[in-house]
Amino acid sequence: MPVAFADRGIPITPDDIQNAAAALGGDQAALWSLIAVETQGFGFLRDRRPCILFERHIFRLRTGGKYDQHYPGLSNRNPGGYLGGAAEYDRLGKAMELNEQAALESTSWGLGQVMGFNAVVAGFPDVYAMIAAMVAGEGAQLSATANFITANPPLRAAFHDHDWSRIAFYYNGPDYARNHYGENLEIHYENFSIPGNRPKIDVRTTQVCLFYLDYLLSGVDGLYGPQTMAAVRAFRLGSGLPAGDLDANVIGLLRSDANI
Repeated sequence: MPVAFADRGIPITPDDIQNAAAALGGDQAALWSLIAVETQGFGFLRDRRPCILFERHIFRLRTGGKYDQHYPGLSNRNPGGYLGGAAEYDRLGKAMELNEQAALESTSWGLGQVMGFNAVVAGFPDVYAMIAAMVAGEGAQLSATANFITANPPLRAAFHDHDWSRIAFYYNGPDYARNHYGENLEIHYENFSIPGNRPKIDVRTTQVCLFYLDYLLSGVDGLYGPQTMAAVRAFRLGSGLPAGDLDANVIGLLRSDANI
């Protein structure tokens, strides 16, 4: 049966954030920091497929290197070959033609970019169940992230202690410094430590709707800035509503139109 990669793409709720943060010691700022570094704050593409990254060096390990010679872009001892965004699904699709399960397990998924081969650790029977849950909404993506961290005591301790370099090592591997992973976590944490700088879930949900409906090009960050204001005005105009700003009527109509 074909793997379905798109569904409603429901955004996270306040309960999702509170539950995941509680599992990690109650620190929402640290959780938001990890999300910001891994997926720039949102777990889905515009077409409602989860954000992914296909890792060719993992695919090589999980297939014994048998595809190295003829498919070096998909199976290679060196990481890389990333195309980003929706194009990562093109890479994944080609790898699935060679070995479906290995390809899915060699891909990182959703808000926390949890690797498919960590499906059981993240709380699922297998990678197929993990993908089915993550496709439905960010809540499962966030829960998987929290489960993955709590299942690794050194990583959990580093998260609790705000030891950014250790978090980066256990979460992203020994080459974490190459992309300044730990430094970026710390920078985001300093920002999110101020409650007013954290994403507002209602604003974020509005942005997700606008993003899915093509009124917002990018920037699902939970902050009501100029781009979101302009997108709300465009939505009101396109929906035949009088000029104005964000209100309960607009939020309800947005959620209905976006089916979330």
